Amino acid sequence: MASSDTDKSLSDRFERDLASVKKDISQLSERIADTLNAVSGEASKQAKRGYRQARRNVDAALSDAQERGSAAMEAAQEAAASLEETLEDAIRERPVAAIAMAVGLGFLIGVTWRR
Repeated sequence: MASSDTDKSLSDRFERDLASVKKDISQLSERIADTLNAVSGEASKQAKRGYRQARRNVDAALSDAQERGSAAMEAAQEAAASLEETLEDAIRERPVAAIAMAVGLGFLIGVTWRR
C-alpha cells in the first residue's frame, strides 16, 4: 500500500503543479494581451497624429500654391491690360505704321507656317 499512497501523492502533486502552470500561462497571456493592446493603442494614436500633421502640411502647401497662383494670375492680367493699353496708344499715334507692322507679322507667320 505504501507504493499506492506514493503514486497517489505524486499524481496529486503533478496535478497541482500542472494547474499552477496553467494558471501562470493564463496570467502571462493576459499580461501579453494587455501590453499588446496598450502598444497598439499608442501606435494608433501616433499614426492619427502623423496623419493629422501630414494633412495640415498638405493643406498649407495647397493654400500657399493657391495664393501664388492667384498672384501670378493677377500679374498676368495686369501685364495683358498694360500691353493692350500700350498697343492701343501706339495704334492711335501711328496708325499707318501699326497696319504695316501687322501686315509684316502676318507675312512672317505665313512664311513660317508653310515650312
